[in-house]
Amino acid sequence: MAGEALAEALYTNPTFSYLDLSSKDLCNGAGQGIAKALCNNHTLTYLNLEENYLGDEAGIALAEALSKNITLKYLNLKNNRLSNKAGIALAEVLCKNSILTNLNLSDNKKLGESAVKALAEALCKNTTLTNLNLSHNNLCVSAGKEFAESLCKNNMLTNFDLSHNYLGESSGKALAEALCKNTTLTNLDLSYNNLGESAGKALAEALCKNNTLTNLNLSDLSDNKLGESAGKALAEALCKNTTLTNLNLSYNKLGESAEKALAEALYINITLTNLDLKGNDLGETAGKALAEASCKNTALTNLNLCYNKLGESAGKAFAEALCKNTSLTTLNLRSNQLGESGGKALANAFCKNTALTNLNLYYNNLGESAGKALAEVLSKNTTLTNLNLKDNKLGESAGKALAEVLCKNSTLTNLDLRWCDLGESARK
Repeated sequence: MAGEALAEALYTNPTFSYLDLSSKDLCNGAGQGIAKALCNNHTLTYLNLEENYLGDEAGIALAEALSKNITLKYLNLKNNRLSNKAGIALAEVLCKNSILTNLNLSDNKKLGESAVKALAEALCKNTTLTNLNLSHNNLCVSAGKEFAESLCKNNMLTNFDLSHNYLGESSGKALAEALCKNTTLTNLDLSYNNLGESAGKALAEALCKNNTLTNLNLSDLSDNKLGESAGKALAEALCKNTTLTNLNLSYNKLGESAEKALAEALYINITLTNLDLKGNDLGETAGKALAEASCKNTALTNLNLCYNKLGESAGKAFAEALCKNTSLTTLNLRSNQLGESGGKALANAFCKNTALTNLNLYYNNLGESAGKALAEVLSKNTTLTNLNLKDNKLGESAGKALAEVLCKNSTLTNLDLRWCDLGESARK
């Protein structure tokens, strides 16, 4: 009943332009009512129907409404149990609709092969869609190849999310080849797709030629990693590419030599601002190489190195780097076994560093003396706003020192001291 009332309001209200109905348990009937109202509504530009279990009948009705509606630009149908019929209906309307710019069909795992093929073909004809999200749909290998072909022809899409689809190595290679021809895509998410080594190398080659892509996500917690040779190829590509600003290579078993190559690339690359290397088991040598590179790199603002077993010497190397670096604003060193000496060195660096605003040192065995050193420097540092010291067993005296400094520091807005064994007096 509530869904029907909303549909009626949409039908009669002449001022609605934005409507968020996500997670309202609307189901099929309300979905069809909203679709009917859309046929006559001339003001709505944004409609979010995420997680409403609308089903195919409502999906088909919404597709028909898109063939008549002349104002809607954003439509979110994430997690609505849409399957083959609704997917095909939406694909057909995309061939005709010239208004919609953003479509989210993620987490509709039963779209089916024929629907995916129809959507890929629609991209060859559509001239307005700029953002398409098909993540979490179990699309399979053939779907990746279909979309690769469409990217060679499409000249409008700028953001494409294909994450969590297990596309596989051959699809990854096909998409890499498409990037050599496509001239509009700026954001591509291929995380969690079992891409593997050969696809990683192909993507590296594509980055040497492509001059539009700015964001690439290749993160992968699956068993099929990019590996060391693909990591080295991507590092070489960064020496040539002049447009990529964000690169996520987390959890890819890159290995030490690939990480050293990435460090060397940072001496040359002047466009990359965000680099995520978490969960690659870099070790101390690669960590030190990245620290040294950050002394000279002037573009990187965000660096994520958590879960990399960097150790104390790499921690000290980053401390030295922070004394010289003037561009890095966010550094994540969570779970890296930095130890007490690494923590103290990083604390001392903040007497000189004037750029870093966010530092994550969660779970690094920092200990009491490092905690006191950090407290001392916080009384002088005027740039750090976020500091995570969670799970470091700082002890009671360090806790009291940090409590005292909070009375003096005027810039820190977020401080996480959970699981630090601070003791009762420090907590008071």
